[in-house]
Amino acid sequence: MSANPRWDIGRALGVAKLFHLLCGVREACVTPFLTLYLRQLGLAAPWVGILMGTKHLIATFWAPVCAIPAKSYRKRRTLLIGSLLGSVGASLLMVLVPLADRKWVHLPCNGSSSVTSTDALLGVTLPVNSTLVQEPASSHPAKRTGEMEVPSFRKPPGESDQETFGNLHSYLALSVEGARTTSQVLLHPDTSGLKGHPWEVTFEVVKTALPLLPAGKGPGNPANLSGTQGNPWAFDLSLEGLRWTFILSLGSVAFWELLTAPLEQVADDSLYEYLDFVDATDQYRSLSVWRLLGMSAGVCGIAALVGQLDCFLMTSGPRGVVHFYGYSVVSILALLVSIAFPIPIYQPWEPSYKSTKALSIVGGDPRLILLASTIVLIGAIISTVQNFLFWHMKDHGSSELVMGFSVALSLVGEILLHLFKKTLFSKLSRAGLVGLGLGCLAGQLLYYSFLWSWWSVLPVQILSAISNSALWWAVEASVEDLTTPHMERALSALFRGHFYGSGCSLGSFVGGFVVMRFSLAVLYQACCVVLLLWLAFFLSIQWRLPQEQKVKYSKLLSMELSDTSD
Repeated sequence: MSANPRWDIGRALGVAKLFHLLCGVREACVTPFLTLYLRQLGLAAPWVGILMGTKHLIATFWAPVCAIPAKSYRKRRTLLIGSLLGSVGASLLMVLVPLADRKWVHLPCNGSSSVTSTDALLGVTLPVNSTLVQEPASSHPAKRTGEMEVPSFRKPPGESDQETFGNLHSYLALSVEGARTTSQVLLHPDTSGLKGHPWEVTFEVVKTALPLLPAGKGPGNPANLSGTQGNPWAFDLSLEGLRWTFILSLGSVAFWELLTAPLEQVADDSLYEYLDFVDATDQYRSLSVWRLLGMSAGVCGIAALVGQLDCFLMTSGPRGVVHFYGYSVVSILALLVSIAFPIPIYQPWEPSYKSTKALSIVGGDPRLILLASTIVLIGAIISTVQNFLFWHMKDHGSSELVMGFSVALSLVGEILLHLFKKTLFSKLSRAGLVGLGLGCLAGQLLYYSFLWSWWSVLPVQILSAISNSALWWAVEASVEDLTTPHMERALSALFRGHFYGSGCSLGSFVGGFVVMRFSLAVLYQACCVVLLLWLAFFLSIQWRLPQEQKVKYSKLLSMELSDTSD
């Protein structure tokens, strides 16, 4: 082959590594923290589950739809640039979504904060100490205390202390985030130490786990809160704000995902075809490590920036706008790199029915059917961890930096585990790898249900690396052994895209309502039990399935070239 700058492999791999690194940083800026941001907007678990389920559903089916015409009309680079540019604007739409309760004000700056936490809790009782100073009529307007704006409550002549406490209870019941959607606010006045300070009263605000749906009929219903009695319009205004927040969030997330979903598949297909044309596909799989490196660096970096910059970028509203600004900046950098991303001019012909053929291959092999069912279940259960684990950590006092570090631990563990890939394959069969992954994931979920402190999630994150890596290694090995020639990538995309994505979507839709009805701890314990039952079923039926393997010509050729071949 004559020298041609269009087929410079070293340059192409360098650009691809940088692009994967930036895409990993870009994804880590927002994806792990998105549900936490939605919670801070005032959305309860069911609505967050619906939003994330819709996001996974769009990513599952929209990406392959866009990839086909982009290849057919040779518009892959245009799609890459358009996706990155459009996602910049779409991500910033989330910053414009209003809070469900306009009275709720977050003050991220570390000023005179005496309220430690007022976020909505799920099954956790957290004391929040706040000090209310009753000022004379001539004093200045309200003071902001922590994350809650509390006006001055003046004691009119003839009004008893009990009536004053009742008025304060009514205001806080309307103002504390999640009072309408998550929990009831109970105030316990502490009158100790008031001698010499007759105008200073210390309250302990305690949240109790109640139904998360605003329209519920339980004691958590805002209509049953004392704060809404005498004000029949308060509950209607709350529902109106919640409705608009949910609709705008759903529209923003859906539009954002429509623009972002095709990026990864189009980039991967282009790079693989480029390397395949020059017989360099052996270096394709190693590029995934660069995405993991980018994600591990990005998730810690953005978490550290949130604590430093949120104070200056947003004086009111929910914390977390830095996530979207960081995502936009990294997207612009990836846009610049995409201009030089390797895309082959030569377009090899491939049948358009590959996805249908891959589905028929799965349907004709009981081992692939069992593996596909396992992947759907894994997707459904992992989505509950991705959606609500940070909620659980937040309830136990974890900061976003600790959350980011926990994700980075699992990602770094995956990178290091690649060093032992050959050892695991030599010691375990494909069924053994799947069993290892299911067992580690079940152990994670059981551990998550018993978190006790802000740091307690960190030790178990190494299991996340084992469960994720072992599972997908088993899928890759099964695909290589059981599929027909030239269908490996189509079948792998079916598992990673359609089966896993459908499971994530289903798990998100269901998981939010389970959290509303029970709690996060119950959800994780139930998922652990389901995984253990499926593990027993998988291992028991795996040995009863036919174990013959299809012999490929490429394997026979490699055997002939080896020294041990006859």
